[in-house]
Amino acid sequence: MILIIILSQISIYTVKHDFDILFEKRTKPIIKLEAIKDAYLVNIHDTLYDVEHKNITLKQSYDVLSLGKQLIEQDWNKYLEITFSKEYEISWVTKVIKKFFNIGNQEKNTILQNSIISNINEKNLKIDSLVAEILVELSKENYERVTILIDNVDFEINTISIYITNLTNYNLNMAISERKDTQKVFNTLSMILNISIVWVFLFSIILSVVIIVHFKKLHFGLEDAVKEKTKELLALNKSLEKRIQDEVGNSRKKDLIMFQQSRLASLGEMIANIAHQWRQPLGSLMMIVQGFQTKMELGKLTPEIVEEKVNDAILLGNSMSNTLEDFQNFFKPNKDKEEFSLKDCIEHSLNLSKYVLDKEKIGFHLKILHDVTMHGYYNEISHVFLNIISNSKDALSSKENKKLIEIIVKKSKYKIRINIVDNGGGIDNKILPHVFEPYYTTKYKSAGTGIGLYMSKQIIEKHMHGTIDCKNIYYRIENEDFEKCTLFTITIPINESEKI
Repeated sequence: MILIIILSQISIYTVKHDFDILFEKRTKPIIKLEAIKDAYLVNIHDTLYDVEHKNITLKQSYDVLSLGKQLIEQDWNKYLEITFSKEYEISWVTKVIKKFFNIGNQEKNTILQNSIISNINEKNLKIDSLVAEILVELSKENYERVTILIDNVDFEINTISIYITNLTNYNLNMAISERKDTQKVFNTLSMILNISIVWVFLFSIILSVVIIVHFKKLHFGLEDAVKEKTKELLALNKSLEKRIQDEVGNSRKKDLIMFQQSRLASLGEMIANIAHQWRQPLGSLMMIVQGFQTKMELGKLTPEIVEEKVNDAILLGNSMSNTLEDFQNFFKPNKDKEEFSLKDCIEHSLNLSKYVLDKEKIGFHLKILHDVTMHGYYNEISHVFLNIISNSKDALSSKENKKLIEIIVKKSKYKIRINIVDNGGGIDNKILPHVFEPYYTTKYKSAGTGIGLYMSKQIIEKHMHGTIDCKNIYYRIENEDFEKCTLFTITIPINESEKI
């Protein structure tokens, strides 16, 4: 059966391949030869006639004759390329079959073909020479000589037309002969295939008889073996029941251990998140305390300053308390959502960060093009802004030039887009794809845990049904262009039922 399949595929492939190759090899040259014949008649003969009778100018004839010469040369070179190209050879299967069964003799007229091609090359050169001479005589207005030369050109063109016709007939005859050979190859393959089918059929009958006899003997032997194995299986089943009970008990113990490990991992993650969110407010509180000490030493501590700083410290303390409550319920699906102003949320995050930003001398621009009332988790969104501002602050802390952060809020029909840009020099392209991965950080362990942006992505995507991404851009801040800026884009649907 495998032999039949192989032979059938070979025969189909061989016949199709040879038919396509031989068709192109014989039809394309005929098309090129006819194009050459037309070019000689139209571009050469008719142009010389028109210029002789002053139907066109000498300058126009130069262009037409040059074009005709290019077309003839191009088609003739293409004809030679196709005729003598090895690309149009028949398949190796056909060659083997032709050689083994002595089919075909296509090369018997190659001497005639080469002779005709040589004559056409000579006539082509002669026509080029005559045309050049005609153009010279026309420029001298020697019309008697021009008439004689044109007659010679007509004679040479007619001669080339005859040669081209002979080549066309040669290709047609070869095509007919090759078609016959292809048919013979196909018939030979069909004969081999039919013989193979008969042989396989006979072999299948003999093999079937042998297999049936063998299976009868095997059947009786297996029947006895099955009875023995059945007894063994019954004994094994009794022992397996006890093993299964033991394995189920072990599996339950493993499940309890894994559940405990999962709880410990979640607890560790929550503690890490709280530590990450407390780091910046604690820094701000330390700066407030240091500010009291500095102003007291300078004698500038006034009741107004004390009241202002105490209010700021209370605000930070409340924020830290809210952080505990927020993270306490972060993984619970039944958290209550609330209506809040996006502008108030961003300004709240800015107030929590202003001491750190002032210390690093970082300028901050907030552009609320469209304020919107959102339905969601106020503290979580605030944490997202704090995380991004904190990352921008860390990137800007090492800069010596102007340090800027800009937040722009835009509203479209169905969504709100928040762009947060800093000129901290951008993010390395190798690091950029990993910025939202958990515990991926380029900071020292004391400076970050690598979960801030991961948390932000979880909050935006899972709780707000939005998207957050990061990229490096060129940006203008305060009428100054910066080449390397980092852009965080947060997109949140206005309608809670619309998911991005």
